[in-house]
Formats: sequence, structure tokens, C-alpha cells
Amino acid sequence: MSQQYTSSYWQERKEDVAWLDEQSLNAAYNAVDKHLETGNGNKTALIYEAEDGTVKRFSFLALSQQSNKFANYLLSKGVKKGDRVFLFLPRIPELFIGFLGILKTGAIAGTMFSAFQKDALRDRLENSGATVVITAKELVDRIEQIKSELPELKHVLIVDDETFQADLELHPDNFSVCKTSPEDFAFMLYTSGTTGKPKGIVHAHYGCLQQHESAKLALDLKPNDIYWCTADPGWVTGIVYSILSNWSLGITTVVYGGRFDAEKWYEILEKHKVTVWYSAPTAIRMLMAKGTPLVKKYNLSSLRYLASVGEPLNPEAVIWGKEAFGKYFHDTWWQTETGSIMITNTPNLEVKPGSMGKPFPWVEAAILDDDGIPVPDEEEGNLCLKPFWPSLMRTVWQNKEKYESYFKNGWYFSGDRAKKDKDGYFWFVGRADDVIKTSGERVGPFEVESALVEHPSVVEAGVIGKPDEIRGEIIKAFVVLKPGVEGTEALKTELAEHVKKHLAGHAYPREVEFIDKLPKTRSGKIMRRILKAKELGQPIGDTSTLEEY
Repeated sequence: MSQQYTSSYWQERKEDVAWLDEQSLNAAYNAVDKHLETGNGNKTALIYEAEDGTVKRFSFLALSQQSNKFANYLLSKGVKKGDRVFLFLPRIPELFIGFLGILKTGAIAGTMFSAFQKDALRDRLENSGATVVITAKELVDRIEQIKSELPELKHVLIVDDETFQADLELHPDNFSVCKTSPEDFAFMLYTSGTTGKPKGIVHAHYGCLQQHESAKLALDLKPNDIYWCTADPGWVTGIVYSILSNWSLGITTVVYGGRFDAEKWYEILEKHKVTVWYSAPTAIRMLMAKGTPLVKKYNLSSLRYLASVGEPLNPEAVIWGKEAFGKYFHDTWWQTETGSIMITNTPNLEVKPGSMGKPFPWVEAAILDDDGIPVPDEEEGNLCLKPFWPSLMRTVWQNKEKYESYFKNGWYFSGDRAKKDKDGYFWFVGRADDVIKTSGERVGPFEVESALVEHPSVVEAGVIGKPDEIRGEIIKAFVVLKPGVEGTEALKTELAEHVKKHLAGHAYPREVEFIDKLPKTRSGKIMRRILKAKELGQPIGDTSTLEEY
């Protein structure tokens, strides 16, 4: 194992996860199989509810056996350590079981949203050199359309095909898990930037140690919890906090296979007596738009801890959580590249609505200028972290130059702009390429969006900088109104004055446009670059990660 990931902090916590021997561990074994040796094999690991309300339950033993069958099946197809095996599935149990099975073989698992179309699929499968795709009948046509363009793709496996299911059952439910080293690659995810093709972020098996610790501390997970992370495994939260960390802790986990619906979500919380709930700002704002009276129709007394991920949660939504559920949503900050939560509002930390919280004990975070020099408290700069840590990405697939661009002067530059207050809390300002400079003043789009959301007529808002000959840029806001609210010129003026009053005289939107919905990733991040590209008549670039609730 590389010494750069073996600080004394992590050395002291090595035994918090299961090792196969002194030199090897496998993240899938750590998540599921180890519980068979501790007497928890019969504990419910997964409560899966389909969109039609059908519920299936899987114990840790069942997940172990089913993922063993999957691993044996993959070996029979010639899959070997280091191969890339991708999952292109809706949110069904086979997505979770298949992911575990891939890791057990020593292959590298990749996940792709079921909403992806052929161009997005081709980009990922071609760049990764995937040899196997695991999919379903409803999606396989998209793979077939591009299969001839992917010479390295050997097998397309259809999980709901009768032949596949029969073949799978022929394989034994025991498996000798591959003894991967801590630095062996475990999974990869493709993320979209403002330009160019999606980039493949690759994580190692050793990340499971930090993922385990972060879930315990940030999400306050306890052995008797019923936990629901609403994220799809097509993005990093759905892998780390719906598969690897939660099951490493032995937590019973709820997965819902359907789309967002406020009443259905509340029904799931009530029916399954969810105690810890981890969701996205987009969903929380949409629940907020439905109103507090709807919440009160359900018995949600089981809920004890709420957390948020994907994009900073507006102060208004944090405060609404307290009003509606009697508890604050605890915001968390991290990235696909960091591999786990890094800065967070832990249970013992007083919540400051709008703040991402404080760094974990093992995280050294700082606000630096572009030359890597610390800036004073309350001043905006680059949010940077001191490498290295166990869950940090190990490479960008076939793009060493891109990987190295993240590191400068001994720091990891996140690409986010933030501030740190005198109490050590961190506050998100915006992506480095999103920050607006108007009349010489830097304005973070998030703070303008937050001010707009505080207006009683607004559900969501996306803010961009629009080129202006006089001011350099002006602020333009794209606003989603609550049902029944009419988008008038008078309301545009009212919203501008509202922001001016609540934020700053220079930080208000000089242009407001009412739209039905904002372009967002499945993680709930507002794609401001798409708003800006459309506004300026420019190419919108890669949109493969877009998904609306």
C-alpha cells in the first residue's frame, strides 16, 4: 500500500473494516460477507420497494449468496481482475447485487444512469474499454445501437432475460473473493465538466475505510437504524452511501425504485419507519414547495436524523426542515473525486443554516488564493484539501494530465469557491467557473439563488453571469414559481428588490426569466453552464448526467 494513504489516523482505524489478510481487503466483502462471520447474516440488509409498491427484503446472507452467484457467472464469461464491467440498469436489486459481484471478482465496476442515451453510453464504454455491460430488457436496445462501435465489449447481459436467470442459477452461491490490494481499483464514475467529454474518476478498495468512518460520523448511523439514501448508484453518493459504507456498518437500508413523488416519499418514510434520511437539495426544495401541511399527514416520528447532499442546501430549506420535521437537514460537502464526505454538519455541531459545516478530524481544509496562499477568514477563495486520504480518487481514466491538474502546491484544488468564518465553519460560494463578477464585485450564484428561494413565490432558482459591456457581467436568474403563481413583470421587479434587500445592492438579478424546470444532474446539482450556454447561444456540451425529478 502506498505510504501516502497511511497516516497515523488511518493506521489506528485499519481494523474498523474487514481485511482478508494483512495485505488485502475487498470493498464488497467488507460491505456484506463479513457480517456472516459476526452473526448478522440474517439481519435485513436491503428493503427494496418498487414503484408499484411491491416490497422485497434481502438479508446480508442473501446479498452475499446472490452476489457470489453473480461473481461466478462473470468469471464464466471470462471476466478477470482489472476488467471494466458496467451496470446500465434501473434502480432494481440486481443493480446492487451486480455491483457487489463485480467487486468480488477484482474487476472494476462502472455505473450508468438508466436515463443515458446512446451518445452518453458510447462515451463511457469506449473510454473505459468495458468488456461487459449488465442491463435490462427495457434498456438493451440503446446498447445494441452502439455495440458495433465498441470492439472491446464482449458480452451484454440482460438480467431479466429468462436465459440469463437460468444460467445464473446454475452457478454456486459460494465464492472465493478476490484478494485485492488496498490500492487496486474498485469502481469508476464519469463526471461531466464545463467542456469536453466526461472524465472517468477511479476509486480504490481502500476507500471503504474512510467511507465506513464518514458514514458513522456524518450520518450518525447506529446498528438499529433504518436508513434511506435517495441517491441512484449512477452517481457517487448512491455507491458510497447506499452500498459500501452503510452496509459496512451493518445498516438496514431502504431503496425505492420509482421516481420522485412527495406523497410517495412520505409514505416510504412512514411505512418503513426510516430513522436516518439522506437526500438531495432539489428533492428537499420540491418537498418544501408542497408545504408543511402535507408532511403533517404522515407519522414520521421514527425520523431522528436528516442530511443533505449534492449541492449546498439553501438556508430557507434548512429552516423549513426544522419546521416540518422538527429537525434540521445536516448539509454535507464532498465530490466524486474525494470519494466520501469531507466537510459536514456532524450531530454534535450547531447547525448554521447555509453552511456546509466543518472538516472531519482527518481532513485538513483551507481557503487559498490562486497561488495557494491562505486568505483571511470571511474572504472568498479556493476550497482546498491537503492530500492524501483513503477515499481520494486514484486516477482519471486514461487522462493523467487531468488528474494532475487537481493538485497544486501540495494541495487538492476542488474547483469550488468558499469562505471560512471565524468559528471554523465553511460556506459555499460557487464553482470557480460559476462565480459572477459584476461591476468589480464577485457574486456567488448560490447566495443569490438562496435569497430568491426565500421569496414565498419561488420553488427554485438558477443564477448565471451574463456578459455586459458596462458591468462586465450582470446577474440573470432563471426562476421556477410555485403552482398557481403568475409570472408577471411586476413579480420580476419584486424578486429583484427582494434580493437587493436581503443580499446586496450589487448582487440582485437585473434579468429574471420564469421557466418550468431547471436543468439538473441526478445528484440535484443545478447545471448553470447549460443555462448560460442556452442564454448565449453556445453549444451546451455533455448533458448525459442530466435528470429531472
